[in-house]
Amino acid sequence: MRFDPKLVVVAFGGNAVYPPTIKGTAQEQLDIMEAACEHLVPVFRAGYRAVLTHGNGPVVGNILFRMARTSRELEPMPMDVCVAHSQGGMGYMLQQSLANVLARHGMDVSVSSIVTEVEVAPDDPAFTHPTKPVGKFFSREEAARIAAETGWDFVEDSGRGHRRVVPSPVPLRILDAPAIRALLGAGVIPVAAGGGGIPVVRDGARYRGVAAVIDKDLTSALLAADVGAGTLVMLTGVERVALDFGRPSQRPVDRMTAAEARAHFADGQFPPGSMGPKIAAALRFIERGGPRALITSLERLDAALERRAGTEIVP
Repeated sequence: MRFDPKLVVVAFGGNAVYPPTIKGTAQEQLDIMEAACEHLVPVFRAGYRAVLTHGNGPVVGNILFRMARTSRELEPMPMDVCVAHSQGGMGYMLQQSLANVLARHGMDVSVSSIVTEVEVAPDDPAFTHPTKPVGKFFSREEAARIAAETGWDFVEDSGRGHRRVVPSPVPLRILDAPAIRALLGAGVIPVAAGGGGIPVVRDGARYRGVAAVIDKDLTSALLAADVGAGTLVMLTGVERVALDFGRPSQRPVDRMTAAEARAHFADGQFPPGSMGPKIAAALRFIERGGPRALITSLERLDAALERRAGTEIVP
């Protein structure tokens, strides 16, 4: 596999394009997405090509909540279809937002979102140990009531309340990788693997959807290797990764080798609910031959690509 130094996979977190603080109107979400896409303009002006991925945690959680609230009137859709709904809706809005921003800056580039299936293992341990938070925050009392009504699993999330958790199996293969490569070859910016992709398992000669939400950073790492991206970028709320986060000895990290990242991971520096998934995704990309992974904020994306910001993880 040849890795193109001017091709990047940029993974937007679900909260970056749909913050939990917004009221949730379509126009409000479009405005937030357009503002986010403005930060991509310098990237394209610098000659980079890109594949965009995005999370869907807040959105798919809201869709599942609606299913629960209307279950007496309408048969609830299975979770894989809910993930597809969130992927299609958010992909459409991100596609439109980026196209509008690029046109406003005089850049004639097509953007296309693709509904993306991702294969997972039917016996993945995640199916018996749900850990992926989705949707709204609830009080302890609200979570207990909804759990009793629906059978959902809830956990306390970072001191902000209780959220539903669902299985999050490891992505094994992106079924639509050839189509994504074809879009790139045609000069189109693909929006793909939204929400980590629609989880499916092989059942003999066919595939079927399963109830899960795949971690979008792990899928983005898989996709970056599949398309030969020179850089995997995972956007988050901070400019750099920090060691001893939240302690007096906290210190930012500009660059880590994969071996150093693994050692810090083993030492508990990157908790599962924080930087853990991003570091794990970076290591998976490096293990598949990827040249470098970046973790940074949206506002510092262009500077991070030029090694003036962010945390870089390299072989």
